[in-house]
Amino acid sequence: MPPAVCFQHFRPLTTDDVINAIRRLPDKSSSADPVPTSVLKQIADIVAPFVAELFNCLLCKTLFPAQFKEAFITPVLKKPGLDVTSASSYRTISNLSVLSKLLERLVARQMMEYLSLADLLTPLQSGFRQGHSTEIAVLRVLSDILQAVDRGDLAALVLLDLSAAFDTVDHSILLEHLQQTFGISDTALCWFQSYLSSRTHYVRRGPNKSSATYLICGVPQGSVLGPTLFILYTIDLLRVIDNYGLSPHMYADDTEVYGFCRPTVATTLTANIADFVEAATSWM
Repeated sequence: MPPAVCFQHFRPLTTDDVINAIRRLPDKSSSADPVPTSVLKQIADIVAPFVAELFNCLLCKTLFPAQFKEAFITPVLKKPGLDVTSASSYRTISNLSVLSKLLERLVARQMMEYLSLADLLTPLQSGFRQGHSTEIAVLRVLSDILQAVDRGDLAALVLLDLSAAFDTVDHSILLEHLQQTFGISDTALCWFQSYLSSRTHYVRRGPNKSSATYLICGVPQGSVLGPTLFILYTIDLLRVIDNYGLSPHMYADDTEVYGFCRPTVATTLTANIADFVEAATSWM
């Protein structure tokens, strides 16, 4: 983090900020919403001043309301053919109220503006960022490999895919990382602490639902801030990769790691990659 770079307080939200954010909301609604998203969009001009006042109060007092942290999970198979009796076969997408995600969108916008202006985001992470995409990630990796092969080199590629990645984020490590690596402090950091703490969820299937459980780690899948916080949480993996002279590209929790060498030293590259995988496992 460069000297004198910090993000201490959120900028007060205006009515126009809220109106524009409401209009950009996806049309889908959650049963946790008292008002459907389509209706909220129709009355955006009327409710925006009150929503802005509420959100500014929450940001100033460093609070994320308990009602905004309640989520229900509807189990959905990751893909056909998986074992329907195994919990690991299902995606744990959190259904959250539209107002909670609206506040997250407004916070995420300010945070990403700060990170971009301070040049704290690496171009080697393409996930959940404006102007980046899976196409950019694929083109970057493919171009590097093809250029190496054209030079007559050998290329080796390792694909890292984390299991339950979002569910395993340690809150204390994340908060420390936000402060020390990205300069987020004071009321902004306290708000993120409130956002992460005391979250609850329960599983719902038709008319049946489980008892609510507190989350002791992880960021919610289905939230707006969750993916952004995850890519900040894992950015130091790039240092591990660099220590072994390899090239990375990341898209959320998917990481491509590749290296090149002359055919005569292929065994050296193989050993180097094996050492890296062991180091990455240890870092995880």
